[in-house]
Amino acid sequence: MFVSEALGVNSLGHLTVGGRDAVQLAQSYGTPLYVMDEGQIRRACRLYRRSIDRYYGGRGLVAYASKAFCCKEICRIANEEGLGLDVVSAGELYTAVTAGFPAEKIIFHGNNKTMEELTMALEYGVGRIVVDNITELHLLDQLARAAGSRPGVLLRIKPGVDAHTHDFVRTGQIDSKFGFALETGEAMEAAREAAAAGHLTFLGIHCHIGSQIFDTEPFQHAAQVMVGFLADVKRELGVELGELNLGGGFGIRYTPDNDPAPLDAYMEPVAAAIGAACRRTGMATPFIILEPGRSIAGPAGVTLYRVGGVKKIPGVRTYVSVDGGMFDNPRYALYQSRYSFVIANKAALSPAGTVTVAGKCCETGDLLGEDIPLPQAEPGDILAVLATGAYNYSMASNYNRNRRPPVVLVGGGEDRIIVRGETLEDLVRCDV
Repeated sequence: MFVSEALGVNSLGHLTVGGRDAVQLAQSYGTPLYVMDEGQIRRACRLYRRSIDRYYGGRGLVAYASKAFCCKEICRIANEEGLGLDVVSAGELYTAVTAGFPAEKIIFHGNNKTMEELTMALEYGVGRIVVDNITELHLLDQLARAAGSRPGVLLRIKPGVDAHTHDFVRTGQIDSKFGFALETGEAMEAAREAAAAGHLTFLGIHCHIGSQIFDTEPFQHAAQVMVGFLADVKRELGVELGELNLGGGFGIRYTPDNDPAPLDAYMEPVAAAIGAACRRTGMATPFIILEPGRSIAGPAGVTLYRVGGVKKIPGVRTYVSVDGGMFDNPRYALYQSRYSFVIANKAALSPAGTVTVAGKCCETGDLLGEDIPLPQAEPGDILAVLATGAYNYSMASNYNRNRRPPVVLVGGGEDRIIVRGETLEDLVRCDV
């Protein structure tokens, strides 16, 4: 019935998240409310780690992509589960460090890192910096010289694999703001400069082929292309690089028709593809890094709302309005992302029709979903939107000066706040 194993229905007919009654959570903490299931997060972390252990001899690192959902507690959980951490900004880096995350297991990404961010990375001793362009390569080398350090770097490469869910092509993906292109020789020139840089340690290469990908074949193809580039670097520059970061992008089940592969099934065919490519090119098998984010945080999250008005327009549609909207989940307004919906206090009931779920912002396009099958919705009902653990809190805003909701973590029969909800005073704190 549900898109996540973290969900259920109790004897009251209420939705449960990690064993906790969603209606009671809404009553205790108010709405809108983000709820994250700790057990689901930890299970996903362990499945990825076990897949590397089983299919790749443990020669790899799973780095949680914190852009999916970043706060101190998720950093602590990732560390406890033996993961690395992928950050893309000064804010994500600062969050990780203040949470006690070991800097040597942090990977710093970004296509336009500022001098402040690169300086922070050097000061904290970040383990790997993924260099996106020649300007950044030169700047980082200069900053490292001034700091007397020698950071480890990976080059972000565009592997020519364009993967969008089930559709991918094996031709050039030159038109991207990220990374160095293979087709133009740009990637090899960047490798030449990275190898010659006096204050950088050139560790390897990185790629990322897309997001919400269900098939493993695009990842296998990307791995083969990247091993081929490692071989080219060895042949042309005499440099044998030891690390291959294949990024993330693994899909999740937002709706019942989504059919992602199990998290621990990904590594088997990819490891086989890497092994075959290494044997063909005479390369040693590299240390592998994976960067899952959505697939760890997404299924663990549920957002709870309280229904306000129900507006029926005969022959047109029925609007069910909630006390949140695009300020806590802009993904439908931005690109029509589809979700599964449940009325938490009527979770055992069958749909009575379809509705449009509308937010409270002053925008016609402030919708959370259309043609949503639900039981009869009434004011006061608690509406749950499922699989909202990734890119919801992360993309939330104060549009219309709405307050960002709190985040509650459930697990072990308990629930607790891990991100406090904003107050009205918070909204004016930076005003002058």
